Amino acid sequence: MVADDGVLAAQAQMGAGGMNVTYRSTRGRAPDVDFEGVLLSGLARDGGLYVPVKWPQFDGAAIRAMRGQSYERIACRVLEPFVGSGFDAAELGTLVESAYAGFASPERCPLAELDQGLFLLELHHGPTLAFKDFALSLVARMFNAVLASRGERVVILGATSGDTGSAAIDAFRGLPAVEVVILYPEGRVSEIQRRQMTTPEERNVHAVPVQGDFDVCQAIVKSLFNDLPFRDRHRLAAVNSINWARIVAQMAYYFAAVVRLDAFERKVSFVVPTGNFGDIYAGYAARQCGLPIEALHIATNRNDILCRVLATGSYCPDAVHATMSPSMDIQVSSNFERALFAACGEDGERVRGLMARLADGGFALDGAEVASLREDFQAGRCGEDETLSEIAGVWRERGVMLCPHSAVGVHVARRVAGDGPVVALATAHPAKFPEAVGAACGETPAIPDRLQTVLDRNERSVPCMAGLEDVRRFIEELKAQ
Repeated sequence: MVADDGVLAAQAQMGAGGMNVTYRSTRGRAPDVDFEGVLLSGLARDGGLYVPVKWPQFDGAAIRAMRGQSYERIACRVLEPFVGSGFDAAELGTLVESAYAGFASPERCPLAELDQGLFLLELHHGPTLAFKDFALSLVARMFNAVLASRGERVVILGATSGDTGSAAIDAFRGLPAVEVVILYPEGRVSEIQRRQMTTPEERNVHAVPVQGDFDVCQAIVKSLFNDLPFRDRHRLAAVNSINWARIVAQMAYYFAAVVRLDAFERKVSFVVPTGNFGDIYAGYAARQCGLPIEALHIATNRNDILCRVLATGSYCPDAVHATMSPSMDIQVSSNFERALFAACGEDGERVRGLMARLADGGFALDGAEVASLREDFQAGRCGEDETLSEIAGVWRERGVMLCPHSAVGVHVARRVAGDGPVVALATAHPAKFPEAVGAACGETPAIPDRLQTVLDRNERSVPCMAGLEDVRRFIEELKAQ
């Protein structure tokens, strides 16, 4: 793929032309790396998350030049300055085209108007019917290309509250350069989410149930990554949304939405159902690069720690409550560290100290830090009854079925004030949550063919793990085979 005028305009602003964007850790004690470094490592060696040292800039002319372009072309324009020399334009174009070829909608992420000025951005037309497909379908191909060129193999280790695991397993299954180990909380994902992880026949993918909630799974993953000898010995790599490549891939659909709405003079507000904070942080990143976004609204379910920290400045995790929107049942949102880094004036030592206090129960932000977060994000909460009511109302009035996560977003979006369009992200297909949707609508959603095959296949079971040492042994035994 040859860079067009929009890409060249963006490059000209950065003084780019094969330039490498450099990434640094939010905790300030790890070496800066290039795109291949953030792709293959995911988590910095000091435990921090990578962010760009300098944000690439897209001016109005570069964004307007995306009008009428396919989603793939828009994605390439957004990605090119971030990947630098990691992939040339032709290789990047091939990877992007391949990643989205299997999506059911030719628009990839169609926009539907629910009410006057309220739009639904449908992100569930990928292989596993969840927004995670936009990033992982591409990231898997990037991993494969880089590892093949190096002649290397890695172990992909991740935790999931439901959709990340199924998308990662689908994207990486059968790839020769990777083993995939995904931890999920036993009994806290939907049946379809579990079966999407446990029914693939490829032997390089492993879905591992863990006793506890998602935060337990996530803590195990972080502990193993922070054990640097273990990490190096087994060549661990991350594909959770802590991996910067996931974030930049998701930025593209924010650009696509603004372009399709032709919203250059009247800014768009986005409402994002939020668990691990990666999806809404992608919107923040897009705005940092010049995309005209009016406001970014966090939508939470009962597990509303992100609402609480914006209201009080106190980030103290509570018990994780099981809800009908399980992908949001999280109290420790990993990507929130990236937002903290900005709010703390990019002070890595301050972030390091806050994260240490989080391990001891929580921390409090100062007034300037809270004010900074409030400039970047707003937040709203939706309870279980409100979620059911929203699903039922949209079905009754518009004939559109929403998954519970998407319903949380729509509910919060209805309370957003502003002159411009409001876009709520529809993050998963309703058929992935048939019980909740059926209870609200009085009928269950039709099951797409790609989900039906999951229900028809046998599951491949792995014994439930009790904690960190069980998972450590599992990986060691896996590598010994």
